Amino acid sequence: MTNTVNTAAPVTTGLYIGGVERQAAGVLEVADPGKPGVVVGYAAAAGPGDVDDAIAAAKAAYPGWSALSARERAEQMRVALEGIADFRDEDAAILSQENGKIRMEAWVDSLVFEIRWNLALALADEVDATKVLPPAPGIPVSTTVAYQPLGVVTVIVPFNWPIAILAASLPHALLAGNTAIVKPPPTTPLATTRVVQRIAEKLPAGVLNVVTGKDADVSALITSPDIAKVCFTGSVAGGKRIMEMASKSLTRVTLELGGNDAAVVLEDAVLDDTHLDRLYAAIFDTTGQICMNAKRIYVHRSRLDEVVAGLSDRLDKAVIGYGLDEGTTMGPLHSPVQKAFVSEIIEEAKAAGADVREFGTLPADPDLAGGNFLRPALVIDPDPSLRVVTQEQFGPVIPLIPFDAEDEAIQAANDSWSGLCGSVWTADPDAANRVGARLVCGYVWVNDHGATRLDLRAPFGGMKQSGMGREQGIEGVRAFQDTRSIAHLEPEAAPPAPREG
Repeated sequence: MTNTVNTAAPVTTGLYIGGVERQAAGVLEVADPGKPGVVVGYAAAAGPGDVDDAIAAAKAAYPGWSALSARERAEQMRVALEGIADFRDEDAAILSQENGKIRMEAWVDSLVFEIRWNLALALADEVDATKVLPPAPGIPVSTTVAYQPLGVVTVIVPFNWPIAILAASLPHALLAGNTAIVKPPPTTPLATTRVVQRIAEKLPAGVLNVVTGKDADVSALITSPDIAKVCFTGSVAGGKRIMEMASKSLTRVTLELGGNDAAVVLEDAVLDDTHLDRLYAAIFDTTGQICMNAKRIYVHRSRLDEVVAGLSDRLDKAVIGYGLDEGTTMGPLHSPVQKAFVSEIIEEAKAAGADVREFGTLPADPDLAGGNFLRPALVIDPDPSLRVVTQEQFGPVIPLIPFDAEDEAIQAANDSWSGLCGSVWTADPDAANRVGARLVCGYVWVNDHGATRLDLRAPFGGMKQSGMGREQGIEGVRAFQDTRSIAHLEPEAAPPAPREG
């Protein structure tokens, strides 16, 4: 990664529909969360007519794309990805400005896109696999069960890791034989649009389209009867709205929603520098704005002081600042609304008598005054009814909750609306498997936690209000397909026809 990209000029992106870039009547002004009043760039704001054109283009491209074999589609997708790294430094600089996160995280965002795309292509030989059900007593048919794509799909991604998250579903949808319309987030549309358009330009026209705009103006991407599926990553409230809108046309949905992930630190946990570094990253990466970050830490009472000391030592070294500045380790929150919410729950914990410890120094640069910066905080032994425990903070604050017995920790971890991820920290593999198997969530780490350690080959998704459906792996491909059964009568297996008389 280099730091030589000029980021002074505003970035402009358009729509990409049916193989052609176009502008729209309106524009989205993209604000810099670290520098109040600074505009990072402008994205096209699609109107209903643009959305209709995108759906029509994807629908027109579907017959030809779906008729190809998975291997043929994979080869075209491989070629389309070539050169993706050439603009990674520039994309990272843009994403850092529009999102707020540090440059390195923005760079990794694009890298993960490439990794996930290639992992999806490696599944090509499995995609067209079929199975045959032979005749059985009373069933005189031989049935071939195959998979078929769904049609036009919409992929909607959030602001926090938009490029990486897109690749958890988009390549799987295309490899499965669908055509796609990508809707980047309205507050961070620039880098994502650039990446997707460069790939779309190398695929047949209409196979991949990009539409940016205000949610209210692009609702047909969800409600149109020509949309076969919507894949949405975002908040629980947003997922509920998507599901309600999609229900009107019985459009299928995959929802990867918020999490209030519990990390359970058992009595025998290894708490050396390596493990504490992992725990710290699991909590505070992207200023706490990752759905699968650890959001609640349940620590055996005998180890609480060690965890507090280890995290405190690391927070003392945190550098709060602008994402592109050298040495910054923690950028601003993405929005003023989120900053206000996180500040509110910290103050609520203080008022309730919890031990709240805040760290770091806010930036002194006058250009950053009023930015969405917040000092990170530990909330030690809070009342479990406080919002810092019960709600997803999505910011740099974490509750550390002591427990005395394993069952107590498991019960508390599962006593939540969420079920995205969890982790178990222990030196005993049997204990890790025992506790991990009892956590009600879709993914469990052992002695680790967080997006940087996610196995990108494995199915990923939540339970309870953390969503439905799975992304990644062959399960992620099948989420964009349905079965087709073709049955052939086998006369020799059929019972003889009854005779008259």
